[in-house]
Amino acid sequence: MSDKPTILITGASSGIGATYADRFARRGHDLVLVARNTARLATLADQLRSKTGVAIDVLTADLTVEADLLRIEARLREDARIGVLVNNAGAAGHGGFLDQDPAAAAALVALNVTAPTRLASAVAPRFVQAGTGGIVNIASVVGLAPEFGMTVYGATKSYMLFLSQGLQRELGPKGVYVQAVLPAATRTEIWERSGRDVNMLPGVMEVGELVDAALSGFDRREDVTIPPLPDAGQWQIFEAARLAMVPNFAQSHAAERYRASA
Repeated sequence: MSDKPTILITGASSGIGATYADRFARRGHDLVLVARNTARLATLADQLRSKTGVAIDVLTADLTVEADLLRIEARLREDARIGVLVNNAGAAGHGGFLDQDPAAAAALVALNVTAPTRLASAVAPRFVQAGTGGIVNIASVVGLAPEFGMTVYGATKSYMLFLSQGLQRELGPKGVYVQAVLPAATRTEIWERSGRDVNMLPGVMEVGELVDAALSGFDRREDVTIPPLPDAGQWQIFEAARLAMVPNFAQSHAAERYRASA
């Protein structure tokens, strides 16, 4: 058993989650891998045990199913070895807003928003009590760009960014590190599942490069890591503009432009 914190990763059977599992295993961390596909999880776990010798638990769970979500919440609350939660499980959805079945949109919100919020809520009190721990939330640049047209998906990822920033401000002073990771298009199965051909997209990043960059931000304790953004100054300007507005939100009267002319 490793003396390093155990990492629990959701959506760990493929893509970004499986690559996080590989990278953390290579760093000597024991793992708890969560996903729906038992066979894939077992194969990945066997490979990583053989290559790295770390201990790996496999938990089959669909995070949109209440009973499964409760099991993972319980593991996060009760297993003191788990020191980092990687909220990676997610889906992209099909088509535009008008093409999306309401039930499918609700399921997307359940997986991309409700599940990671509940998992963070389950583990945060223990991390705060210990004065240490980490939560990594996989968001997306789509959450900053309604121009991309992925309305519900983008809204869920905007939520994940806000959740991460809020948690970092609330939990950071108590010793808990929270990171939002904002990938752009990455070569994973999420595109095929959402009915898109990843090869038709411009600027697709390979998953290994994406996760390695995200872990570089993790090691630096960045609040927000945007691997595809060439100029970090653009994000800093964006944040500075937002922060400059905050003091101006507290007003007793509507702005002059909204008042009826005399």
